Amino acid sequence: MKNIFKKILLPLSCSILLLSNASAEQLSIERIYSSPSLNGQTPKSLKFSPDGSRVTYLQGKSDNLNSYDLWEYNLKSKKNKLLVDSQDLFSGTEILSNEEKARRERQRIYGFGIMEYKFSSDGSALLFPLNGDIYYYHLANKTAKRLTETSDFETDIKFSPKGNYVSFIREQNVFVLNIESGQEKQLTKDGGSHNIKNGMSEFVAQEEMGRMTGYWWSPDEKHIAFLRVDDTPVKTVIRNEIYAEKIELIEQRYPATGTNNVIVQLAVMDIKGKKTRFIELDDAQGTLSKGNKHDFYLPRVKWLPDSKNLSYQWQSRDQKTLRLKSYNLKKRKQKTLLTENSTHWINLHKDLYFLKDNKSFIWASERDGFKHLYHFTNKGKLINQLTKGEWVVDSIKHIDEDKGLIYFTGRADTPLERHLYRVPLSGKSPEHVARLSKRNGFHTINFSEDSKSYIDNFSNINTPKQVSLHNADGEQITWLAENKINNEHPITPYYDDLIQPKFGSLTSDDDKTTLYYKLYKPKDMVPGKKYPVIVNVYGGPHAQRVRNIWQGADFTQYMLQQGYIVFQLDNRGSNYRGTEFEFPIYEQLGKVEVADQISGVKYLHSLPFVDRERIGIYGHSYGGYMALMTMFNAGEYFKAGVSGAPVTDWLLYDTHYTERYLNHPKANADGYEQSSVFPHISGLNGPLMIYHGMADDNVLFTNTTKLIKALQDENKQFELMTYPGSKHSMRGKQVKVHLNSTIMSFFDRHFKGE
Repeated sequence: MKNIFKKILLPLSCSILLLSNASAEQLSIERIYSSPSLNGQTPKSLKFSPDGSRVTYLQGKSDNLNSYDLWEYNLKSKKNKLLVDSQDLFSGTEILSNEEKARRERQRIYGFGIMEYKFSSDGSALLFPLNGDIYYYHLANKTAKRLTETSDFETDIKFSPKGNYVSFIREQNVFVLNIESGQEKQLTKDGGSHNIKNGMSEFVAQEEMGRMTGYWWSPDEKHIAFLRVDDTPVKTVIRNEIYAEKIELIEQRYPATGTNNVIVQLAVMDIKGKKTRFIELDDAQGTLSKGNKHDFYLPRVKWLPDSKNLSYQWQSRDQKTLRLKSYNLKKRKQKTLLTENSTHWINLHKDLYFLKDNKSFIWASERDGFKHLYHFTNKGKLINQLTKGEWVVDSIKHIDEDKGLIYFTGRADTPLERHLYRVPLSGKSPEHVARLSKRNGFHTINFSEDSKSYIDNFSNINTPKQVSLHNADGEQITWLAENKINNEHPITPYYDDLIQPKFGSLTSDDDKTTLYYKLYKPKDMVPGKKYPVIVNVYGGPHAQRVRNIWQGADFTQYMLQQGYIVFQLDNRGSNYRGTEFEFPIYEQLGKVEVADQISGVKYLHSLPFVDRERIGIYGHSYGGYMALMTMFNAGEYFKAGVSGAPVTDWLLYDTHYTERYLNHPKANADGYEQSSVFPHISGLNGPLMIYHGMADDNVLFTNTTKLIKALQDENKQFELMTYPGSKHSMRGKQVKVHLNSTIMSFFDRHFKGE
């Protein structure tokens, strides 16, 4: 492990930029969340145009970072310029439907103006969803045309593959619009009645599966596959959203763990609207819901390049079985291409690529304990394993079929960094992959369709996000956004006081597992003095906190300037370490994770500058749950805690997430009981603060109200801060400033007596 840290730390120590004219200023919480962003240029949604002539991205206006326009870097002129000003399309106050608000919340899309955009297949035009309508923008003549103007909201808009149509969802039905004629056609009729939604993704698909759509065009533009979702079996709950001046009572069909899911059907229709055929799906298997043949999930649907076959992924409710299936439109027959099985759960992914030869496909699997790439024939026969080793692939970024090369991001060098790699389709040496990204840190990659170049969105612990253009071999062509730290950069007045962490590792209490951590120490520490520590925790599945990535002048830096040590550790159950690292949390949450965080605190106890009587913990969401479980079960290690938007009773959370890790409540009643915070409340002895958004539609506010009552019944003292109108992400400058000021005040009062 020492060699890994040499790889990370040595280059970092050489990359620090000293600014001779900079004089450090005191960082304030308000400045952290003010414009201009201390992170400098932050382009979003980077894409190559289909014709490869430009790189496009979203960028906030200089006077309002939350108002986005579309910009381009023109590869011919080598210049950045504004491509489409959102004000030229729509200048009023944007109003969104409740479904679109929920969809954006699921996608973590925050802001207004141009938030999403789609290219036509030839790159000549763009689509923008704005204020519930659709705007068509022609790039050559720079003209915008409003395609819809209705009182209803159009969502999930798409170009058809050949660019002749625009499709969208309106009133829970699928529509297509001929761009040339302007003629609109409604393809499904029963959406919106009797709890039916056509072409839409259900709640758990959006929130837990990463599937934000419910319909898919065939490549030849003749058919659309779509889901018909019936909400009838799902129990209706009345959820309160409490705002400053009103309370909204929202009826929501929420699939709490152990209860019924929606009924999902998969169908294919021709765009003339004459024929709709439903595909017969597998009956439920491997679940406890006997007699419910619809008790399964459809996490992915994808057309094959020939437009004659449609693939879909069928997942059992217990998530231990995943089948990749294909359906032939002409023969109306289907076959199973492959099956994945697990004793715990199967992690979903989006790494399925059917090759243009219509003979084979690439698939990602954790069948050997680590996520790797495999090559199969279209009949499901394994051709070869393409990557191999005790490290994980993140995702496929591009396949150059002409040259027989696959480009992907992964962790072959260290789990703390993400790099771009290349491997041949031949699969001759899966243990050896070629790394293309040069600099140590985190790389987010977008490839051009012509396989010639890619965009690299890069940062490391010392370097803010930088966006560069590279050729396919990794050589840099030019900067798209260098974001260089100079005297004009917003972070310059604070840069000299930024404190970089020490990366390290320790062993878990089973003496078998390596755990990685980050340790931040205040500047100019006094020898012999002992300092308070704040453990910043998340701890949940599919997350990673200890990474060589830019953090900048954030709340951590503010805590450091107030004289706190900050510590982060990725416990077992978190991501990018393989299934053996993830699976120990199965059927009881909050046990192994807490044990690993205790191991971290024991390491802190060994440091001469740590005050073991002033170690606190703070986290949000799963981190809020972890803050409660540590305060209730390990008070001798954690002396004060802040719990944000916590899950307190896993019976209140949704089916797909909760049953993945805890199994069905009927099969694991004791696990659910011990994984909730309530059996452990009597162990609270130190100061505790709880906060929650009162309009949270993810971790419902009920989790906190139930906790409040239980703490009161036990006569346990605590502090509470609620935020009217705030959702799970606690958006908005005013909310963030107040929240972080409140957290800081809590720790100051209990650790400094202030």
